[in-house]
Amino acid sequence: MNMFLVAGARPNFMKIAPIYREAGRRDNISCRIVHTGQHYDYEMSQAFFKDLALPEPDYFLNAGSGTHAMQTARIMTSFEELCQKQSPDLIIVVGDVNSTLACSIVAKKLMIRVAHVEAGLRSFDMSMPEEINRIVTDSISDYFFVTEESGEENLIREGKPRDRIHFVGHVMIDNLFHQLGELESGDGSTRFSTYPLKEKHPEYAFLTMHRPANVDSKESFAEIAEALNIIAQDRPILFPVHPRTHKMIREHGIELCENIVQLPPLPFSESLFLWKDAAVVLTDSGGLQEETTALKVRCLTLRENTERPITVRIGSNVLGGTKKESILSAYRKCMQADPGSFSVPLKWDGKAASRILDILVSSAGKI
Repeated sequence: MNMFLVAGARPNFMKIAPIYREAGRRDNISCRIVHTGQHYDYEMSQAFFKDLALPEPDYFLNAGSGTHAMQTARIMTSFEELCQKQSPDLIIVVGDVNSTLACSIVAKKLMIRVAHVEAGLRSFDMSMPEEINRIVTDSISDYFFVTEESGEENLIREGKPRDRIHFVGHVMIDNLFHQLGELESGDGSTRFSTYPLKEKHPEYAFLTMHRPANVDSKESFAEIAEALNIIAQDRPILFPVHPRTHKMIREHGIELCENIVQLPPLPFSESLFLWKDAAVVLTDSGGLQEETTALKVRCLTLRENTERPITVRIGSNVLGGTKKESILSAYRKCMQADPGSFSVPLKWDGKAASRILDILVSSAGKI
């Protein structure tokens, strides 16, 4: 089987890594990585590949930044040319970024099978570009690889064939366990510059924030910042600042107190080194909601909704919204929870990639 693994933005790399590693153990699969370049800082993307022990991508499409339409169009044009030259049997797309949508459409029009990893997730919020990407990708995919029961339920309700829906677990958790093993075999004191900071503040919170809905609006960002400044009086907050967020802090004149320690963007391994031992993680990231759940770390999500409802259902994740009072209320609720009582979702066991490739190989030629 000749397949393409498509990655466009940094979270995609974490999702393709377990699939690539598993494919390398099998003689009947040829797996090539397509980096669309949706994340336009190629050097930063390369750092993630190195961190995840992935090779240089086989193909780099250099899509770059721009409006959603411009970026999607550039990816589609370049990916069509690549597929016409290389004729893959199958493409695997992950998540919900513009690359996921663009490459799926191109492949289907060229009669190439499409497998969507993380299929069926829904926030039911059409103001999110990711929700549109998820729905359109799922409308044309051949294989639906689902991370949690709600994904199955959503796809069945939307009329997708049951025999093409596969509840396999989560490749993000596969990667998390792999990285955790790598981390535990090393010495953080010599490997990470943030080690002294972690030692100095044993009871800290960890924060990530990058979504346009939270940081692009001065009013929204200021409201969230007020809540964060109050939480920081209770415990220090370690905050690797996304480039987009850093820009908006300057443009909006957002004031964050000294107890919110602003850090540069961190590699996945160093970020994991910090958040795995945090008293609580505050985030607007979808992936981090799941990763904290897998390691039984409290999570407060700075959003009104989530496409990962199982994390809320089992109690590890609390939706805080984006208003000062709702965030503070969620923080209090979060800190009252006992992480020892959290459960881990079914099949989040580090074997999702293996299940995915078993299904693809066994069904080759049938779809």
